[in-house]
Amino acid sequence: MQYSRRIAFISEHASPLALLGGQDAGGQNVYVDALSQSLARLGYAIDIFTRRTDPGAPEVVAYDSGIRIIHLSAGPAEPLLKDELWPYMREFRNNLLAFMLRTRVRYALIHGHFWMSGWVATEIGSLLSVPVVQTFHALGATKRRYQGDADTSPSERIAIEREIVRKADRVVAHCPSERDELLHDYHGDSRHITLIPGGVNIEMFSPMSQVEARALIGLGGDGPVAVYVGRILPRKDIRNVVRALALVNEGRSGQPPARLLIVGGDTPEPDPTMTPELGEIQRLAASLGIAEQVRCVGMRQPSRLREYYCAGDVMVTTPWYEPFGLTPLEAMACGRPVIGSAVGGIPSTVVPERTGLLVPPRDPSALAGALMQLFAHPERCQRMGTIARAHVERRFTWPLSAERHARLYSALLSAQPRSRTTSHTPALAHWDIERDDESVGV
Repeated sequence: MQYSRRIAFISEHASPLALLGGQDAGGQNVYVDALSQSLARLGYAIDIFTRRTDPGAPEVVAYDSGIRIIHLSAGPAEPLLKDELWPYMREFRNNLLAFMLRTRVRYALIHGHFWMSGWVATEIGSLLSVPVVQTFHALGATKRRYQGDADTSPSERIAIEREIVRKADRVVAHCPSERDELLHDYHGDSRHITLIPGGVNIEMFSPMSQVEARALIGLGGDGPVAVYVGRILPRKDIRNVVRALALVNEGRSGQPPARLLIVGGDTPEPDPTMTPELGEIQRLAASLGIAEQVRCVGMRQPSRLREYYCAGDVMVTTPWYEPFGLTPLEAMACGRPVIGSAVGGIPSTVVPERTGLLVPPRDPSALAGALMQLFAHPERCQRMGTIARAHVERRFTWPLSAERHARLYSALLSAQPRSRTTSHTPALAHWDIERDDESVGV
């Protein structure tokens, strides 16, 4: 393997091995998994460093051709919420460096995913003179803006993110709104910010007959169906969709009621104790008299999601904010239009009046109007779905995203002085002596 083709991915809380759909397992897991696989097909060797959550897991897992997942100890070897991990990042960094020293593996480039991994990446990049690419996946300033006192991020997060933006050789923004936030909230240098959207697996997510899909998931009955797929969190505002559904059904006198299919949660079967927001949604539906029209199915693996997208007439997602949003792409790849709130990355993927509709967040009346538009015209839904699939094929596949990343990597590596491609061993040996120096720690 050429040295220039060996890349370290750092993703402290989001491993491709993790079950998807839980509170801290979702879009980033999919992103790291799919991007690494597409880069491996281009000839890169990817080591994904993630935090050990199982004491029995092997240190190194041969995940796929050209891809290894490396578990590093950082705090207790058990699942923790990502907002609890910051105190263990110095240990994570030290163990990553120790792995490099022990195995004598060298990386041409380090790619950090999320802010804590970005801190680790810039620390190691500075020590070893290795270029660093950073993808935040979500920004603390944006989270604080929308969540206020409900934000559980460590108090240091935004300051650390600003340092990462300053130190990283390149920062990848998923969409124009994220690029604007990096420029305005973090004073980023526009020359060091590269816009590369995420993608979708168009083989896994593809159109299928609605009749067949409904039979596979056991969805009977008549009437239009809206589908929500994703994490069950307050900021996703599924309550807004429930309120909109109630308004839609008020106007469907004499017709079969519209229904809502909610896919997600922390358990395979819906459990309000494990997923508290699910209980809030169910109570709201009951209070509005539409409990029978709201079906929660629990967490499903990606290989099953196609059936749920295709069982619906339209996919709905109206979060307060959304850094990018992979589920709208999955729905469009399945040939379904998307009604999404006009926030974050959603307007960069959903084309109004062509692949779906955009509505204001926290506005059930506007969402109800959009749903009624599409439910009243099934042929319009089908036409939008066909356009949506073609739109994804042209602009949002993982191979295309990987090619864009590969061009970024090549440009960075070709611009580096020769000293950056020498052995890491001297720097690592020096670090090993000074590894407990608190001046380079958290």
